[in-house]
Amino acid sequence: MENVDNTVVIYAGFWKRLLAYIVDFFVMLPVFAIFGFIIGALIGPIDDGSSRLLAILMVWPYYAFSESSSWQGTVGKKVLGLKVTDMNGNSITFGKASVRFFSKIISGLILGIGYFMAAFTARKQALHDIIADCLVVCR
Repeated sequence: MENVDNTVVIYAGFWKRLLAYIVDFFVMLPVFAIFGFIIGALIGPIDDGSSRLLAILMVWPYYAFSESSSWQGTVGKKVLGLKVTDMNGNSITFGKASVRFFSKIISGLILGIGYFMAAFTARKQALHDIIADCLVVCR
């Protein structure tokens, strides 16, 4: 917790962020199913590498547009009362939200340690938050 401009900032912890991710997973699941059905009907089966790339390209706009919008977060973050800010508590740009999103790949590639950092850092920042100079805070 920190006092910025006479307001109390409560950083979002690991478990709340994980729950927001789970909500977002279920929000995106029907989109993946419909898109996968359409792609399968149009071009047939695709290999694992291509399907991973398509998944990233589908999920990226959802996160980047949501987190740079007036909502300052995805549906999951909104439901859990969280928002993504810059280090001064302001909204982030689409570019910064994109850096944050693609940095999640690094957080995951190192055995998920980048995500678990949110449980141990002073401002509850995961590695991708640190890379993008962002915070996830409670509304």
